[in-house]
Amino acid sequence: MELEKKIEQLKDYLKDKKVLIAFSGGADSSLVAYVASDISKESLAVTIDNGVMPTDCITNAIKIAETIGVKHSVVKENYLNDPTFTSNPPNRCYICKNKMYSKIIEIADKNNLEIVDGTNITDLLEDRPGIMVNYDKNIKSPLVKAGFTSDDVKNALELLNINYSKSTTCMATRISKNSEITSKKINRITYAESLLKGLSGSEIVRVRDQDGNALIELENVSKILSMGILNHIDTELKAVGFKRVSLDIGGYGNSKKDIVVYKPCKDEKNKIMFETELPYPINIAKTCKELEKLGDVKCSVEMGIAMLETKDRNVTIFKTGKIVARRVIDREDAENLLVKVLPSVRRKFNSDIVN
Repeated sequence: MELEKKIEQLKDYLKDKKVLIAFSGGADSSLVAYVASDISKESLAVTIDNGVMPTDCITNAIKIAETIGVKHSVVKENYLNDPTFTSNPPNRCYICKNKMYSKIIEIADKNNLEIVDGTNITDLLEDRPGIMVNYDKNIKSPLVKAGFTSDDVKNALELLNINYSKSTTCMATRISKNSEITSKKINRITYAESLLKGLSGSEIVRVRDQDGNALIELENVSKILSMGILNHIDTELKAVGFKRVSLDIGGYGNSKKDIVVYKPCKDEKNKIMFETELPYPINIAKTCKELEKLGDVKCSVEMGIAMLETKDRNVTIFKTGKIVARRVIDREDAENLLVKVLPSVRRKFNSDIVN
């Protein structure tokens, strides 16, 4: 789908609505806030300062909101005071987002606003348990409805000349799950990332705390590849408490996953088949219920399969996370079909994840 058409669909969704935008100042929420400020009847951007965000995240969000011209509010809440969050269970992101949206819902209800966020299609291909909060609390994702991928969002921001922050992910995501989140760990990660930004010139830096060992990921690895700089980094990071320091030589964000992958279809001549593999298991019963809005559905919970027939095309979804598109015209047709189907897919929670 052409980018201009997606932008128009985004505008159509937000037009004349009264919306509250869950706003980080990152690419996705900045695009939604920009369009909402121009086209919506009323718009309010809300940023939750939860005590575990990058140091410049909140200040950048304030500046970007001012540039966009959207009304903006920052709400402070220290999640480090919540043992459920700091114990860092596998469903940490669900807990965090649930807390965040519970507060945002209070604000939205007081002001009679519909909550929207910046979730895009690419997010649905990743292992993000927090997205289930959107379904549980009826949070709308206009970028998903308009078919935006992460690349589409960045291209739209460039086309519209909108600035955004590249560092908006929670610092808690740097800490291995089941390892307690503490202010000490957050502070040493913050120091390490600040140091590496200065040394490498990279806008995006991640220092992951893996049981006390630092794993460095950054955009521009080449600028720190000298023994003098590496020794300096090693000394500084060990001085703040890291036991060992290692570098991911692949660089941050250099891997890119195709939305669909071509697979030869052996059983049917002249038929094209594409598939994708989601990194999480599927709740077939809930997914089938959502798919009924799109076409004819055949569902077998026992076999772990959901089949959708829509416009002479077939989509089969397996409980393992595999999605197969058959009888499509080409890759673009398969991608457009997947964009329509993905919002209906519901992940299956493990026993340790609260639904």
